[in-house]
Amino acid sequence: MDEPVLKGKHALVTGAGRGIGRACAIALAQAGAAVAIAARSRPELETLAAEIKSLGVRTLVCPCDVTDREQVERMASAAIADFGTLEILVNNAGSAKSVAFLDHPDEIWHQMLAVNLTSTYYVTKAIAPAMVKQRNGRIINVASTASHVGARYVAAYTAAKHGVLGLTRALAVELVGHGITVNAVCPGYVDTPLTQIAVANIAKVTGRSIEEARRMLEQKSPQGRLITAAEVAAAVVFLARDSSFGINGQAINIDGGAVQT
Repeated sequence: MDEPVLKGKHALVTGAGRGIGRACAIALAQAGAAVAIAARSRPELETLAAEIKSLGVRTLVCPCDVTDREQVERMASAAIADFGTLEILVNNAGSAKSVAFLDHPDEIWHQMLAVNLTSTYYVTKAIAPAMVKQRNGRIINVASTASHVGARYVAAYTAAKHGVLGLTRALAVELVGHGITVNAVCPGYVDTPLTQIAVANIAKVTGRSIEEARRMLEQKSPQGRLITAAEVAAAVVFLARDSSFGINGQAINIDGGAVQT
């Protein structure tokens, strides 16, 4: 039997407590990587850690608010000290809120940029020096199809996700000489708790039922469905492989063909 493709690798996943982050952490562990998992909720991380350990790989629980630079630096130091090396970074932490622009509260603007964009900057800045030193790294940013196109009522989220893609491309050029690749995965609507919140909000605003609101989001994909978190995680594992070294500065859309760019 072939060895797992990521055996001997060490990964850090932010926003790992639920949804896409959780799926990424499990998929990386299934591929053989030791995984440090970060999120604000320790109970969610402890539950995930038990599942990862059952796969026979190491894990490290790292409670952290990735919008806090000092907490991020402590998390990065702990992961690197425990694992010795860190070859894979998955910047997944994020959040979405919708509001009409003419009534847009400044605090939501700042919050969306902090959790979606600045956190990616903080975590990458904390981890990249170790990758440069070892001349090996895969940085994978979970962006969004909102990194490519705009939509009503999500100006702050869209601006932040456009920023994540811009940061991805800039770092791909800057770090390539150090044996590091930087790529983004750009999911459409994914069947996660975050999307369930969006469905409930649509239902509340429009007066539609939950089922009708969900169907509205499903119809945004030519496949007529929501993407699964496991599909996003599979793309992350693919980009983390040694054989994917030639892929750099790319944005891989996972949306059933809704956005073709």
